Amino acid sequence: MAAKLFAVLLLLGVVAVLITSVLGYMRAREALEKVIFDQLTSARETKAHQVEAYFRTIRSEMRLLAASKMVVDAMKGFREAVDELDRQDVPADTREKVLGWYNNDYMPMVRRVLNKDVPVDDFLPVGAAPYFLQKLYIVDNPHPAARRKLMDDAGDGSTYSKIHATYHPLMRTAAATLGFFDYLMVDPRSGRVIYSVDKEADFATSLRAGPYRNSNIASAASRCAGAPDPSATCLDDFAPYLPADGIPAAFMAAPVIDQGAVIGVLVAQLSIDELDDIVTGGRRWRHEGLGATGEAYLVGPDFLVRSSGRNFFENRDLYFSELKAGGASDEDIANIRRYGTPILHQHADTTATRAAIGGVEGVGEVIGYRGIPTLASWGPVKISGVNWALVVKIDSAEAFAPIYRLERALLVVGAVALLVVLITAAWLSRSLLGPLRDLTAGVRRFAAGDYGAHVPVRSRDEIGQLCLAFNGMIDELHEKNQLIEAKNRENEELLLNVLPAPIANRLRGGEQGIADGFAEVSVAFADLVGFTALSSDMPPAEVVTLLNGLFTRFDMAASEIGIEKIKTVGDAYMAVCGLPVPAADHAERMVRMAIRMVHITREHAMEHGVSMRLRVGINSGPVVAGVIGKSKYIYDLWGDTVNLASRMESGGIPDSIQVTRPVYEALKDKFAFESRGTIEVKGKGGVEAWVLRL
Repeated sequence: MAAKLFAVLLLLGVVAVLITSVLGYMRAREALEKVIFDQLTSARETKAHQVEAYFRTIRSEMRLLAASKMVVDAMKGFREAVDELDRQDVPADTREKVLGWYNNDYMPMVRRVLNKDVPVDDFLPVGAAPYFLQKLYIVDNPHPAARRKLMDDAGDGSTYSKIHATYHPLMRTAAATLGFFDYLMVDPRSGRVIYSVDKEADFATSLRAGPYRNSNIASAASRCAGAPDPSATCLDDFAPYLPADGIPAAFMAAPVIDQGAVIGVLVAQLSIDELDDIVTGGRRWRHEGLGATGEAYLVGPDFLVRSSGRNFFENRDLYFSELKAGGASDEDIANIRRYGTPILHQHADTTATRAAIGGVEGVGEVIGYRGIPTLASWGPVKISGVNWALVVKIDSAEAFAPIYRLERALLVVGAVALLVVLITAAWLSRSLLGPLRDLTAGVRRFAAGDYGAHVPVRSRDEIGQLCLAFNGMIDELHEKNQLIEAKNRENEELLLNVLPAPIANRLRGGEQGIADGFAEVSVAFADLVGFTALSSDMPPAEVVTLLNGLFTRFDMAASEIGIEKIKTVGDAYMAVCGLPVPAADHAERMVRMAIRMVHITREHAMEHGVSMRLRVGINSGPVVAGVIGKSKYIYDLWGDTVNLASRMESGGIPDSIQVTRPVYEALKDKFAFESRGTIEVKGKGGVEAWVLRL
């Protein structure tokens, strides 16, 4: 008996070791995950602060320079000098030289970057001054293209050259000190670039009527030209800039003000390399604690990256193969190869980037832009003038490498423990008598889910008592299990009645503070016209029965169409389509739901012999959705989209469906609408509205 008792104790010890190991493994994984997320979030916040500080510094320097006497005097001098050149006749040889430079030097690059044949006439200067200035400082410049800025005096004796010789060394030094790719001065009268440090092809051209009128420099200069505020700056996001060989460039502008009037605009061309160096940490990823696969990258609202990926520098072949596997198009990959940079060519449309662009910070395990599971921390970057998101991530395989090693060790320990259990169990099965074999079989049946696994009681000794106790335990557990299952079903049904299924699953998973941003959904409000007066003459029970029957039919229609009911308030009904599961045809579904609701209301009114008319308002746009409350949960929506949908209902016509412009534009080819023109909406003023023809 002692040997058998020892064997039983051995089995219990092995099981205890296994349970302890599994629990330890789970705790270790959770602890490691928390540490990694904390590190990623810390790195993201640090880099976000660095990027924000970089742009704050640029804004400050631009304000100081634009307000300096040097820049004000230079702007006046360059304006007068350009006006003087415009009054002169352009010699034929000057025109020929400039035309030759465009044909032989500039246009081949333009056609290569644009990947199409464009005529040279679209890029030739307009006016006299541009021909003189481009010939002196570009065509006849003795320095190579990359070093044209080294020429201070063109030596032609013109007023422009004298002013240039005075101010150019100072401006060149300022641009180099602050790390700007180029410094430019723009005359707001003509929109012409009257000075440039680097003397690219945009020098002396018009940003208002020239070939670069649709560029981001034209946008930045135009906005600041109309802002007579010394503290104003205008930032335009990175975009491919043709004069810089198509390399991405952003522009920061500041008005140059003299005696309260804007006499010019100072523009800094920002190099993508400066920003890329901040985000990549000078490409010292391991030094920053990001291991072998960690990286940080910026994304714009177009979901194109504003910084380079790590493998683009470390393993170019792997980078392209992973992009292809992650779903990147052949065109995107070809553009990255042609331009030699992923910036503004590589898409990073992931769960993390969408949330961050929407202004939501968070951490989690997501599929990255390479199609690989990653642990990531994401959030917006707060820079006025742009909407960027920053993501710091590391591959899950690397992050959990220590856990995977522990897992393999546990598998070995588990295999050894299992072998011990099997040997001991085989010995016990051969050693114990039939009652114990019956008890073992009963335990196995019970473990398999057979709650009727009673074992026969063959004796009155300890084993017999154990069998009796086992049978009693089975009965008790069976009763409790049935009770628990019934309660679980009740709780499940109750939770699903209150919250959408995906949100309920997240809540059951322990997630707290559930809040999500959705870029495009459709929201509908419906209200029974005159129901208050109708219900005042009816018994309470009939009012509840009437309203419950109608809303129940609404709920059935919503379930069939794929609409999420949010709540009812009195005789008002609120629903949304496109969340928590996105739907591309959310607007069409919501309109079909509204049509069903109007018909259901008419049928319900006829069946009950009452007069009821429904008024529905629909709007599409972004919303924020989340769970609020502690003891009584509610899933609700917020945002201007919700408010305008409510106003569409309250300002609508009984027995009709009124929609906003976003809904009309999305569905005007599928449904017939009648314009109501501009209606007055509380808190919004005049808003365009359309009524659906039923």
